[in-house]
Amino acid sequence: MSTVDAAEHGAADHGHATNLGMSNEKLGMWTFIGSECLFFGAMIATYLLYLNRTNGGLTAFDVFDIPFTSASTFILLMSSLGMVLALDALHKRDMRGFQTWTLATAVMGMVFLAGQKYEFAFFVEEGFKLETSPFSVSFFMLTGFHGIHVTVGVVMLVILWALSLRGGITADKHTETVELVGLYWHFVDIVWIVIFTVIYLIPVG
Repeated sequence: MSTVDAAEHGAADHGHATNLGMSNEKLGMWTFIGSECLFFGAMIATYLLYLNRTNGGLTAFDVFDIPFTSASTFILLMSSLGMVLALDALHKRDMRGFQTWTLATAVMGMVFLAGQKYEFAFFVEEGFKLETSPFSVSFFMLTGFHGIHVTVGVVMLVILWALSLRGGITADKHTETVELVGLYWHFVDIVWIVIFTVIYLIPVG
């Protein structure tokens, strides 16, 4: 799609387009994502600073279950594929396909959150709590902050799905709305790849 087409497409959805060839809404989403990158960057840096500040308590090697978290990570990454297929179905005016893939994406997000809740409960049972050490605080803050973002994404997906069942989502008027939700969802997935790599794959000194 050319720049002019993109601008016209954005205008068709919401009636406003910027000089960058995208709508104000999409520019706003990119700006929001940029600000979120700063938040996550600061929290990842804090985690790395406190990586060995365990106060003599449990360390990452003692509590982390990498195979389990890898499985939930795979499910979250597959949800990005579901989001792509949902948007593709909307472009093709296949509303049943859109509803199916939107719901599937939301369910995969829920499964990831359920896995995270189980993991947190296991950690607490093992004595690895928020107040255990600076390391535990930085871990729970970082992963919990990401979990909140996943929750928000799931809520948006469920709303899209529910609206589509009532005919409130159409390819003519709401393509960009779905694209904005997709941008957010892909961002959440990409951030988790970084977090997963930093927390679970970088060896602890």
